[in-house]
Amino acid sequence: MNFVSVRIITSDVQRLVRFYGEITGMPVTVYTEDFAELATPSGTLAIGSTRTLMLFGGDIARPADNHTAILEFRVGDVDAEFARLSDFIRDTTVQKPTTMPWGNRSLLFRDPDGNLVNFFTPVTAEAIRKLEK
Repeated sequence: MNFVSVRIITSDVQRLVRFYGEITGMPVTVYTEDFAELATPSGTLAIGSTRTLMLFGGDIARPADNHTAILEFRVGDVDAEFARLSDFIRDTTVQKPTTMPWGNRSLLFRDPDGNLVNFFTPVTAEAIRKLEK
């Protein structure tokens, strides 16, 4: 068994396509007006419209109502990503780059539907020395 994707249900697929394309700098493939995917080497973020819920049996999920999951992306340099995106995520930043107790440097913000997004970089001894300079 392989874990391969997470799907966000939204009432505005195009808005999330633009957002995730902007923050990742990667192409998001739009298959239909109701479904798109951001494929990365380690997994896929699927974006589905509320209309796709009927294919799964009806009213089984609510868009913009996630209060438990955090979508996590490992990046090369959290601080550089924050500098690149600071204007874009200014109003939705939850936590500026911070070194967490378990050793990751983390940036937490929200997507347009309110889902939490974490950009993180594992902190190495070399990275710690760079931060101390």
